Amino acid sequence: MEQQGDGQRSQQAANVRGGTGIEAEFADPSGRLEHLQWEHSVVSVRLENLVPVSAFPVMPGRRWGPGWWWSATTGRHVVHGSASMRTQLMVLDRDPEVTGLAARPVRLLWRDTDGRVRSWVPQLFARYADGTGLLADCPSSPSAGGDRAQQARVVLEAACARVGWAYRRLEPPPGVVAANLRWLAGYRHPRYQGSPGLRAALTEAFAVPRPLADGAAAVGDPLRVLPAVYHALWCGHLMAPLEEPLHERALVCADAERGGGGVEKRLGAGGHEKG
Repeated sequence: MEQQGDGQRSQQAANVRGGTGIEAEFADPSGRLEHLQWEHSVVSVRLENLVPVSAFPVMPGRRWGPGWWWSATTGRHVVHGSASMRTQLMVLDRDPEVTGLAARPVRLLWRDTDGRVRSWVPQLFARYADGTGLLADCPSSPSAGGDRAQQARVVLEAACARVGWAYRRLEPPPGVVAANLRWLAGYRHPRYQGSPGLRAALTEAFAVPRPLADGAAAVGDPLRVLPAVYHALWCGHLMAPLEEPLHERALVCADAERGGGGVEKRLGAGGHEKG
């Protein structure tokens, strides 16, 4: 849990109301810190458009440092601070219900039962198509963050529930699912969707489940068609059981064959439920 770092934040912390009151602190486009009552910020601030309220630290000796994820959902880059966070960005970016993504856009401040001011900066924010939001952390293991993270979890879950949002500590997807998503993510950019009419040809070729390589060959030159197949699998226009290794004999079918969106979530393909 973050400690208050300077006089400005201490002054802002003094404004946190007692009891269950929670304040939201965020950075405006100029980088100046502002704060609002939590319930007010939810309806007046577009968290998905904000820069991080605090930077991801660069830790000497660590194998992983901060980086950027290009989001197919927003067409913009989102910063990440760990491999587990990048994986969760990848999963959320593929969710068709997600319309916006941001890293560390808000700090929440509150007083605990002994009157001390506490704060927490969730690693990720996702906006859903229905307007609700998800605040999330991306621990590498369930115990990451220790007791402080678990205490913050209780507060954030309650705060988000009051406004119809959700807070979650996202569990890493199974290894096979993560590997398949990393491969498909390499084809997430629209440039891989292919020429006009190719998507329709793929839908026809995979109208019934068939091996990936057979369907691609039925459409045309695999060198031209396969990138479009992988792009369609990323977008959900084509479906495959991603809990199994994705290879040339993997069964692929058009989304309509399985009855529409959400199928891979039900099959355990690594998607996040909203609530």
